Amino acid sequence: VQLVESGGGSVEAGGSLTLSCVASGFIGSTSKDCMGWFRQAPGKGREPVSFIDGDGYTTSVESVKGRVYASKDNAKNTLFLTMTSLKPEDTAMYYCAAGRPYWCRAWSVDTTSFDYWGQGTQVIVSS
Repeated sequence: VQLVESGGGSVEAGGSLTLSCVASGFIGSTSKDCMGWFRQAPGKGREPVSFIDGDGYTTSVESVKGRVYASKDNAKNTLFLTMTSLKPEDTAMYYCAAGRPYWCRAWSVDTTSFDYWGQGTQVIVSS
């Protein structure tokens, strides 16, 4: 399985970005599949952001709810993270992850829930 992210960059507060993650070798559409995004700010641990299960149900953590959400195009094996109304505190390295956790919900997963990771893409939000 290979996950390759793209789409990171620098943006001013209030702006938008969409990250992409192309998955090779992971279907992502069976009932137990889970794909999503973590982020890691400098000096902090890697934290969950938004996830989508095999049925297409998406959840996001409270700190980004309403602004940031995961989606996917199964035909293109691509996962997306749409981010709007960006804030400086959204600045981080964003990582794509795939696996089969017990429950694919943003509030229930952690880094141990996933077997496959991308290399990360940097997002910088300036005030």
